[in-house]
Amino acid sequence: MGELKAIITGVHGYAPDYRLTNAKLEKLVDTNEEWILSRTGIRERRILKGEGLGTSYMAVQAVNGLLEKTNTDPSEIELTICATVTPDTIFPDTANTINHLIGANNAWGFDLNAACSGFLYGLSTAAKFVAIGRHKKVLVIGADKMSSIVDYTDRSTCVIFGDGAGAVLVEPNEDGLGLLDEELKGDGSGREFLYMKAGGSRLPASERTVANREHFVFQQGRPVFKAAVRGMSDTIRTVMQRNGLTKDDIDWIVPHQANRRIIMSVANELDFPVEKMMINIELYGNTTGATIPLCLWEKSPLFKKGDNVILTAFGGGFTWGASLMKWGYDS
Repeated sequence: MGELKAIITGVHGYAPDYRLTNAKLEKLVDTNEEWILSRTGIRERRILKGEGLGTSYMAVQAVNGLLEKTNTDPSEIELTICATVTPDTIFPDTANTINHLIGANNAWGFDLNAACSGFLYGLSTAAKFVAIGRHKKVLVIGADKMSSIVDYTDRSTCVIFGDGAGAVLVEPNEDGLGLLDEELKGDGSGREFLYMKAGGSRLPASERTVANREHFVFQQGRPVFKAAVRGMSDTIRTVMQRNGLTKDDIDWIVPHQANRRIIMSVANELDFPVEKMMINIELYGNTTGATIPLCLWEKSPLFKKGDNVILTAFGGGFTWGASLMKWGYDS
């Protein structure tokens, strides 16, 4: 028997039905299809419509599909980690709301806020509980309703973000498969370049903050772009070098879908074949914590058992990292 590792045994995703196309955005802000495509690579993004529907609604759809696919009873789930920056409420947490809605009555859970790196951080946390033998079935969810914090008069941000959810089931494995290594980073000095100004304890909601439109995503694109390319490239190199791997040994890189130009720049920095970079940003936009699990779900037929896969992300704050795994099953 080998060392106990955490393995992804299933993945499922959910994207809302409503498609906010570039043509529709042209009617909201001063932009056009060519401008958006050339700067982001996005053709459309999904938006969750419906009164009272929040992040938990999308997460539940993804999780129910995952449980059905893996033939898992909700009562078997022991821990749920929900990576999100758009929880249903500040408290109670969305993870335990999800547990209640799916009938996971034997599970505990919590939300994890690391912006676009949240899914990586959540996967790392789940792997620790599995590797020490504490839990055998853990849900890791990346889900965000970014439309709830996007200013649709700001063309620099409203063209980027969309809504969606993805979920994976993490279980123990002793055959050398699963999460092998990771390099996770953070730098709080980056908070001034990508953040939401109001709504927290430092600047609670008030008539003034609402009037000043301070409850929306704010981003300075240039410094974020540079930091994202550098951060993801550096951490990918680190995990590859530490494990004696070259680019020829890596079957797939699954990057956070923030911007097609960022993904292409990372591939260029690493001299890595673009055809082995998984990309689906054109259909969903940047769904923050959901981009990686959504990409894993959509591209899952391409994975084979034993594939060397690197997940990488960069998020506001700043947060970033890369995780190396040996894929656990033929999809």
